[in-house]
Amino acid sequence: MPSRTWAPPAPYDLARTLRVLRRGRRDPACRQEPDGTWWRCSGTPAGPVTLRISDDLAAGGLITGRAWGPGTDWALEQLPALLGADDEPDAFRPRHRVVAVSLRKHGGLRLARTGLVMESLVPSVLEQGITTGSAHYAWRRLLNRYGDTSPGPAPEGMRIPPSAAVWRMVPSWEWHGAGVDRSRAAAILRARSYAPRLEEAAAMALPEAMARLQFLPGIGPWTAAEALQRVLGAPDALTLGDLHLPVQIGYALTGARGGTDEEMLQLLELYAGQRYRAARLILLGGRLPNRRANRAPHSRIAHL
Repeated sequence: MPSRTWAPPAPYDLARTLRVLRRGRRDPACRQEPDGTWWRCSGTPAGPVTLRISDDLAAGGLITGRAWGPGTDWALEQLPALLGADDEPDAFRPRHRVVAVSLRKHGGLRLARTGLVMESLVPSVLEQGITTGSAHYAWRRLLNRYGDTSPGPAPEGMRIPPSAAVWRMVPSWEWHGAGVDRSRAAAILRARSYAPRLEEAAAMALPEAMARLQFLPGIGPWTAAEALQRVLGAPDALTLGDLHLPVQIGYALTGARGGTDEEMLQLLELYAGQRYRAARLILLGGRLPNRRANRAPHSRIAHL
């Protein structure tokens, strides 16, 4: 089968880099095996593809991608970007002790870039205002019912996310059965109607891409940032409007409880251009006020 290898700079953490792309441990479109192998099923501009990604330590730490399906050439061409080759972590400078400690421990983290907007936008809409577990259930149920069978030898149960045309066919009772309210379903259907224009955001700079996504009602700064963190691998795509993130950032950097977006922006001003990376490192540092945030709406801890 066609394959491609990429030699990452040392250190490199494949699991931390790709984990943000997985919507729960039972995500039908993205899965990590016990041996560290990753499987991704995507609908690319060239067609569906199944991608197997493994870290071959015996070959000097090379990352190997093997692909099946019509989207094989596209997926392998994009493989280095997906693995974070376009990211520039050396541009980051820690300004707080907790960030410096986390960076030393998680220096292999890179920001993945998928280049696929709808693939990240739909699950981000599903995550609006509900618990992470509920959003993952909705994503899993909808993919199991409307996703296509993945090409090649993907693990049983994996699915290609529905195309824009297929999302339009989901009846109202299926949205309801998945726990998706009318406003989120409507936002996804609107995005489906403008999918070609939204996909253009994958080639835009972050400010323009944010504006393109937020043009649609139901897509606000929280949802746009969550999607573009994955689509662009944008180091400054900080999530705003999150219930817990300002509290977590504030506690980690100051020890104070409570916090607002405005206070978080002030604390992260030293990281201008790298605020999303700084936030990820802060959360990976583990100095958090309440572990129960894992189960609360808008929590990003589960994706780190």
